[in-house]
Amino acid sequence: MSAYETVRVELGPRGYDIVVGTGVLAEAGRLIAPILRRKKVIAVTDETVAALHLEMLAASLGQAGIDCHAVVLPPGEKTKDFQHLESLLDRILEHGIERGGTLVALGGGVIGDITGFAAAIALRGIDFVQIPTTLLAQVDSSVGGKTGINARQGKNLIGAFHQPRLVLADSGVLETLPRRQLLAGYGEVAKYGLLGDEPFFAWLEGHGADLLDGDPGLIRHAVVACCKAKAAIVAADEREADSRALLNLGHTFGHALEAETGFGGALLHGEAVAIGMVMAFDLSVRLGLCPPEDAARARRHLAAVGLPTGTDALPTVLWDPRRLVAHMARDKKVEGGKLTFILTRGIGGAFIARDVPGEALIDFMQGAVAA
Repeated sequence: MSAYETVRVELGPRGYDIVVGTGVLAEAGRLIAPILRRKKVIAVTDETVAALHLEMLAASLGQAGIDCHAVVLPPGEKTKDFQHLESLLDRILEHGIERGGTLVALGGGVIGDITGFAAAIALRGIDFVQIPTTLLAQVDSSVGGKTGINARQGKNLIGAFHQPRLVLADSGVLETLPRRQLLAGYGEVAKYGLLGDEPFFAWLEGHGADLLDGDPGLIRHAVVACCKAKAAIVAADEREADSRALLNLGHTFGHALEAETGFGGALLHGEAVAIGMVMAFDLSVRLGLCPPEDAARARRHLAAVGLPTGTDALPTVLWDPRRLVAHMARDKKVEGGKLTFILTRGIGGAFIARDVPGEALIDFMQGAVAA
């Protein structure tokens, strides 16, 4: 087996490769060099990741003759705001970035999102490369060109579609992830099986625990499978006009839960998505769309690996169903004032629904937060 596997995102002249494997970070300079217009990059990372991986990235770039400056941001979801975006842009411009320059996002989803957005708007658009260092970012947020920051009104409401030139997913760097972060990423892994690939979900039921214990072969298999699934969806619907919305399974609920907890450390994105997916299955059952045994199966596996499956995981939060629905009403997927949900007819059978009655949703949320 080759040291790396490559997944292609087919977007014509804007297409790019996702390189997956252990040791990719050490080869970053060699892999990035062919796509650079100038041998100068600005690496954007956070304090946690910088302490672990920035030295290796800088050394690899240096060996390839690439000049590298670093911008280090605070860690955490609260970095995805206007204040930190402004600071990032100031520092990028102070480094003398030109239109032929490239940003390198070294970090998890927060760093990838804010760096990609900065690349989209600096000098009206410059290149960037994603080097995701969390499982969640490797299987989801680093692929597909969604970039942005959060607003007071909700998550990811300000941003742009701006595709990276390359994605380098090093399975080895996941060894430094805290267990909770790895689990949060697993929520997004499970999503791909639940939304459209029952055999993959069945594979996770058999191998998920060993994957989370750090088996490199299983991690690589899962990352490649998820990237292939997302690459196919993005190639068919880059700007989420149709089928790409399926990737939001659990997210309408999950983003509302994140907003209610203030985008802090109380609830990680992947944890919120796990709870949101259970809610999506349960609502589908309530509406007579999904077999109850499929909803139970989804909940059972997520709980078995250690992910939260209900709001009771945060007993100190006083959940208000109407406030949660109000958060959903500010979701970027709202069309014509109607909420968009990803519901399901069973495991692997997700579909887009824009006709969930408002009162039925309130009734459901009252039961969901009381469970």
